[in-house]
Amino acid sequence: MFRNLRINIFAYYFITTSLFLWILHYFLIVLETQNILLLSVVLVSLIVLSGVMISKLSIDPLELHTTNLQNLSKETLHELNLPISTIQTNLHMLKKNIQEPKDLKRIARIDSACNMLKERYNELDYMIKTQTMQELREDFALHTLIEERVAFFRALYPQVEFRLSLEASELFQDKIGLSKVIDNLLDNGIKYSQNSNILEIDLQNNQLRIRDYGCGMDEVELLKIFDTYYQSDQSVKGFGIGLSMVKRFCDTHGIALNFKSQPNIGTTVLLQFKDNEWKHTTY
Repeated sequence: MFRNLRINIFAYYFITTSLFLWILHYFLIVLETQNILLLSVVLVSLIVLSGVMISKLSIDPLELHTTNLQNLSKETLHELNLPISTIQTNLHMLKKNIQEPKDLKRIARIDSACNMLKERYNELDYMIKTQTMQELREDFALHTLIEERVAFFRALYPQVEFRLSLEASELFQDKIGLSKVIDNLLDNGIKYSQNSNILEIDLQNNQLRIRDYGCGMDEVELLKIFDTYYQSDQSVKGFGIGLSMVKRFCDTHGIALNFKSQPNIGTTVLLQFKDNEWKHTTY
């Protein structure tokens, strides 16, 4: 597709450029015209027409290709929903009739894998909606979302001690996008804290604070953490794109993001939400 597109654009550009030169030669040499205004009008008209045609040649195939990919993604997403729901429903039914500890562990592993698949499903659905620029904000309990994400990481890292201090709060925001932000920050806090098993999560007064007691960073490293593919420790598994995504999300949604860190002491991440998006509640 793109090879043909390049050929078409090159051919059209070559033909139009040759045409412009021929028109200039015809007016100036053959006709020996002195009417610069007429020549300018003709050339400007041709340039505008050429610009429109080149834009159509380059954009229309890409737009069609993108539309086809979006339709395929939506159809695939729709087809995935049924088998995932079927697996989850039958797992819950099986749990009621199984008593053996070994069988229950196997069921739990299947259930965990199914939940991870469901999360990937939700992320794909989220990506499709963001591509179509849909408004994704909603009212939700932020403290409940944090508890859910911590529960997910507890299953993956049972050795980590999560210390929670959460104020009951309602937030009007992009729930799935913020969930991905929290996941990235928790995952980083765990990965860069090999010598400490403590992760503190505090939610108070419009602010979410996540603190680890890991390797920390100096001021030079703090300047680079939002660079795509940057990793302060190359031995840690990852692609270095998490914090750049976190920064992009926070900038887009008006969330103040701040990092405080010291080498061998740890890192504190602060997310400050807007007052008009935050609603304090009580248990």
